[in-house]
Amino acid sequence: MSGIVESAGTDATRQLPDGQGDMGLPEEHAEQSRTVRRTLLDAALDVFTERGYTDAGLTEIAARSGIPVGTLFQHYGGKRGLYLALWEEFREEQERRTAATLADERGRGVDDPIALFVAGTRAYLEGVWDNRRLGMLLVEDDGPAGFDALRRQWDRAWVRRNARLLEVDERRRAGRVRVSVLTTVIGGAARELGDCQDETEAREIVDEVCGILIHLSAPPGP
Repeated sequence: MSGIVESAGTDATRQLPDGQGDMGLPEEHAEQSRTVRRTLLDAALDVFTERGYTDAGLTEIAARSGIPVGTLFQHYGGKRGLYLALWEEFREEQERRTAATLADERGRGVDDPIALFVAGTRAYLEGVWDNRRLGMLLVEDDGPAGFDALRRQWDRAWVRRNARLLEVDERRRAGRVRVSVLTTVIGGAARELGDCQDETEAREIVDEVCGILIHLSAPPGP
């Protein structure tokens, strides 16, 4: 799952099938292509959520979308492409949300690393709640072959970005461990939010986690 970020992700997150871009297409065709992809992704999310990735069938996804299986393959190459596209979409939306929050905070004159980190965390967790169906799908163990490796690679990048945001010296083991623990707390909170059915409870979780992070983020004394 994505982290507190301010820039685009790594190449690993862009291993999507060919045929998804709109460059070179007339605008009318490009818009039609975007509509088809959106419809396919919405149908895939419904089926993946109901049945899990392994048991989801392409014929059911195509039937839900009203789009032929051949067109699905043309755009996404199969189930794996659909799943990775959903992950990319979730990750990019979380990046936009947290980056916008950090920019706003800095624009208000906030420059304390811990305050920025907690503000970014709050924005990230609120995004998890807003997109909880997709977020919960992506933290399950039932994903395409190779996805766990991509997720671990992204998690490591997330820790490095959080270290930079907190201005932690990554050359020191204690600093790396502290940031890793903080990142793990955020990931655990994201999983809890996925199980919430009530917005009040979700907000309580976000507030509680942010309070914990303020305490844990403080650098150790001399």
